[in-house]
Amino acid sequence: MAIAIALIIIVVASIAFHIYSPWWLTPAASNWGEIDNALHLTLIITGAFFIVLNLVLAWLVIRFRHKPGRQSQFQPDSKKLEAWLIGITSVGIIALLAPGLVVYGQFVSVPDEARIVEVVGEQWRWRFRFPGDDAQLGKSDTRFVSSTNPLGIDPDDPAGADDRIILLPELHLPLYAPYKVLLRSKDVLHDFNVPQFRAKMDLVPGTVTHFWVRPTERGQFDILCAELCGVGHFNMRGRVVVEDEAEFGRWLAAQPTFAQTQRPADTTASGEALSQADLIAMGETLSQVNGCIACHSSDGKTGIGPTWQGLYGNTRTLSDDTQLQADEAYLKRAILDAKAELVKGYPAVMPAYTLNDQEIDALIAYIQSLAQ
Repeated sequence: MAIAIALIIIVVASIAFHIYSPWWLTPAASNWGEIDNALHLTLIITGAFFIVLNLVLAWLVIRFRHKPGRQSQFQPDSKKLEAWLIGITSVGIIALLAPGLVVYGQFVSVPDEARIVEVVGEQWRWRFRFPGDDAQLGKSDTRFVSSTNPLGIDPDDPAGADDRIILLPELHLPLYAPYKVLLRSKDVLHDFNVPQFRAKMDLVPGTVTHFWVRPTERGQFDILCAELCGVGHFNMRGRVVVEDEAEFGRWLAAQPTFAQTQRPADTTASGEALSQADLIAMGETLSQVNGCIACHSSDGKTGIGPTWQGLYGNTRTLSDDTQLQADEAYLKRAILDAKAELVKGYPAVMPAYTLNDQEIDALIAYIQSLAQ
């Protein structure tokens, strides 16, 4: 009897919690309100099964509870009961799957008027690319990936020269404009998720996935990685800024084209070496291009790797408790082979980089400037 009462209390408490719960979905900021409807239908169907099954179980416990002299009757099978169970279960599964399949079909059926934006994920940062005036994205391939071409855009494809490159994890979109979102990964499985958009799709290595979305609310919305992609998964964040068309146009026009990012920066126009100020600016750009800022903050905040603020000239304690001064030689070793001298308390997750001497000098100059 106690078990039956407990089951009834659980059912009543679950219903009350659902009705009076303070946690509800935030209002949808895109056209995908249908996803909320599919979710609500799923909750209704699974909730109905939960209530019925537990109440039936409670009734069975009460109805067939032990009494002196009562004996159970063994019934090996019941065709009628099996038919009812199969039928009800089948209807429930169809009711659960069908709405989701319908909405998913709409989710990936891109309207003809949709514009294009590409999302590129890697451990542990987001980058974006918009087509230029030709409204076409240039071809890309992993064999073209380098320190100055992190998105792997084909330098021989003329369609890619005017592509707008966004290396910071901030994506701007115009209000009410439909966008086809192309997604690709450079390393492992990621998942691009903007909860307020109800938009969520895996980035599968070796292929390009997609969905489309039309923002319907101005504001800033978090970008999350919804797939466990490594120790820096929690820090793989960004944001979408939805704004008016004019503001979006000004922002996009200020972003560098692929051709601009490929211009040689090792010397000035006169052939002389870069000044210290230009070297620092180049180092800051390289830190953005190569995703250093995803792990190393420049303002003292805790990240996956040590902050760069105040790093230069200070003493670092390594994982074996030895201490080294963060001078230029140390920083060069740390950039080229970070796993050789691990700072205590930080994981060995920094990938290997192929940088020339001037790029290393530029990064060191930028780190040095943050110590002042």
